[in-house]
Amino acid sequence: MAQPRKTRARTNAPGATAPASCGKPATMRGADVVVRCLELLGVDTVFPYPGGSLLEISQAFARAKTIRTILPRNEQGGGFMAGGYARATGKPGVCLATSGPGAMNLVTPIADAYMDSVPLVAITGQVFSHLIGKNAFQETDFFGVTLPIVKHSMLVLRKEDLVPAIFSAFKIAVSGRPGPVVVDIPKDIQQAVFTPEFPANLDDIEIPGLAPDPKADDATLRRILAELSAARQPVLYIGGGVVSGNAADAVREFAHLTEVPVVSTLMALGVVPPDDPLCLYWFGMHGTVAGNWAVCQSDLLITAGARFDDRVTGAVGKFAPNARVVHVDIDRSEHNKNIRADLPVEADVLDTFLRLNALVKAGAFTKPDLSAWFAKIKQWKAEHPFTFDAPPNTHILPQQAVQTLFEETHGDAVITTGVGQHQMWTPQFYRFKKPRTFISSLGAGTMGFGLPAAIGVKTALPEAQVVDIDGDGSFLMNIQELACAAVEKIPVKVMILNNQHLGMVMQWEDRFYDGLRAQTILGDPTNIGGPDNVGGLYPDFVKIAAGFGVAGRRVVARSELREAVREMLAHEGPYVLDVVVPHTQHVLPFIPQGKSAMEVLMK
Repeated sequence: MAQPRKTRARTNAPGATAPASCGKPATMRGADVVVRCLELLGVDTVFPYPGGSLLEISQAFARAKTIRTILPRNEQGGGFMAGGYARATGKPGVCLATSGPGAMNLVTPIADAYMDSVPLVAITGQVFSHLIGKNAFQETDFFGVTLPIVKHSMLVLRKEDLVPAIFSAFKIAVSGRPGPVVVDIPKDIQQAVFTPEFPANLDDIEIPGLAPDPKADDATLRRILAELSAARQPVLYIGGGVVSGNAADAVREFAHLTEVPVVSTLMALGVVPPDDPLCLYWFGMHGTVAGNWAVCQSDLLITAGARFDDRVTGAVGKFAPNARVVHVDIDRSEHNKNIRADLPVEADVLDTFLRLNALVKAGAFTKPDLSAWFAKIKQWKAEHPFTFDAPPNTHILPQQAVQTLFEETHGDAVITTGVGQHQMWTPQFYRFKKPRTFISSLGAGTMGFGLPAAIGVKTALPEAQVVDIDGDGSFLMNIQELACAAVEKIPVKVMILNNQHLGMVMQWEDRFYDGLRAQTILGDPTNIGGPDNVGGLYPDFVKIAAGFGVAGRRVVARSELREAVREMLAHEGPYVLDVVVPHTQHVLPFIPQGKSAMEVLMK
């Protein structure tokens, strides 16, 4: 059993406990056993796409009473829906597909979940056991295909292993560093009739190699506080592990107790609200100048639940060159992988910061004088905010569209995105106040993520206002999921920033390839409409939405933008707002690859 990422048990993880009164059921078919396992594990929604090798489980879902099944229009869409559900709740998202091409369409969502440490359980049908390895119709070695992109893969070849496999999948998905798990079930195992025994809860499932969460010793915690007491330019750098480890409150309290400035990755947006004086917001390739410069000039970098991604570090040799690095992470494989840590701490982030806070309150910490450091940071914030210049014409800038949405929702919506320029403008001009409200494909950078993820989020959080801010290129990749939103009556909103180009690639073409367009124009290149992009628009997203039974509107003039956003938000069903924007805008600031934070481009 391959397990590329170490898994550790967290018994208090979301979705980790089944009802205690499971008991011993009567004889059941394997497919019904799968559904019963999901019911006992507290699953309320799944995203299955049926097929020949999944028919038995599909029929079992049709007989189920407590689980909602939402039919995506492509397996990839279902995988992203499950991912959105998981990102918004912390509970495992569940997607299902049939063997061969159906399962293969789940590869991208699984890889996406792996990169961002999202708990996902993908259950796939497989051909009959006796046909495995014989190139049967729609056979693919999905177990083998997914080994590099999962925490664990399982091929169930005995009916007696079916219950342990499903329960183990959920335990592995939420334990330690979360991630995706695949359970591949041949059709004959789904059809097998037997008397299963269900465990009372996940604690009853024993998995070899799955150890308890590691904890730092007191001496290590005191050393962290000693390092901070001696620092004059410290920064607390937090990543997605703070959110998935349920440590947001503890980390925020630590920052306030020690009065250390905080910078986050995009995965940790909202842990410290942007209006908090300690918040430097997010840093990296397109992050705040203040955040990037503070990290670059820090003398101590306390890192929690982050992996020093290349889009954050830039040139590794120029990243925080004078800083001592403390790296708290539950996954020791991340220590010294990209940046060498002076103090690597293999530990659960929640336990670590709860105990650090207790030590600070007990007087084990002396606050350093950071007045000069905060004065410098305050100056950087004032001189280099996220900003844009309003054009002299009447057209809408993409930054204006995002800012208007923020104002009209008061920052209280849950926002998903596709991937591209719009993905970076969103956290620049929509100020996220809470964790799990910015839902985006960040490690894998997967186009087509936004709409299906929004459907998954809205399913999990029906009372929330959920908006997908998307690009025209990214939106087209899973536009068929408008049918899912319409038929399932899931009122997600989509705001397309339509510039008729693959914007982020186009920006790199402008910066580094003399503006040569190489397959980045999405509309009619002979009628693109000049730099303001109001020529022959293609395709007509409003007509396409209407074909799916979804309301929509296109806006070109800035004077119509706010009223159109209000119309979108007030509409009772799903809605597509096509906002036409110039293709000449670049995402700034911008740290080119191979450069340091001090070499940031601001114009």
